[in-house]
Amino acid sequence: MKPTTRAILFSTFVLSALTACSPQESAPAASQPAPEQASAPARAAAPAGLHGTDMSKEDIGGDFALTDGDGKLFHIKDLKGKAVILSFGYTHCPDVCPTELLTYSDTLKQLGDEAKDVAVVFVSVDPERDTPELIGKYVKQFNPGFIGVTATEGQDLPLIKQQYRVVSAKAQQQSEKVYLVDHSAGAYLIDKNGEVAVFEPYGSTAQQIADDIRILLKS
Repeated sequence: MKPTTRAILFSTFVLSALTACSPQESAPAASQPAPEQASAPARAAAPAGLHGTDMSKEDIGGDFALTDGDGKLFHIKDLKGKAVILSFGYTHCPDVCPTELLTYSDTLKQLGDEAKDVAVVFVSVDPERDTPELIGKYVKQFNPGFIGVTATEGQDLPLIKQQYRVVSAKAQQQSEKVYLVDHSAGAYLIDKNGEVAVFEPYGSTAQQIADDIRILLKS
């Protein structure tokens, strides 16, 4: 299926949002086209008044299988019925990822009782170093309810990155285990039906994200 003009424009937007988790600029990895998919049924438009970017008409997202901090198989589809904040990063990130995770923790505080209907999932783009145990402990430093997941043997992280138009690449590599990773920043909000509904760019405030989640919870 050929990419639509809208999809191309959004891919360009995601590339422009690629954030280097390092003090110096690094060239982003080239994005790869999404695999061919059968035509999906029409999705409802996202409600008006969003702070983030409406993604309701984009051919993006879908279920995936990774491993959580307890070493158990995790499927994003198992969170249907909740709104989900989905972001990608890695545990050795010096600035961007901690900043985002702190923002998502503050978002849940802003939501109050409604936070029980929201899940936060952090996907590692660095499975070589991010073991299930490490990613699980890392995210719980920010909030005990956060879910950290990583790819283990047989799980296809490159395909998941294509599904969600995420790019990442090693940078400033000093050795096999010492390097940084440039990666797409920001988060997707997934609605209660499991569909990607909103993209929240890096720098969005906890209040803005909470506002958008309240809209999704009511829709």
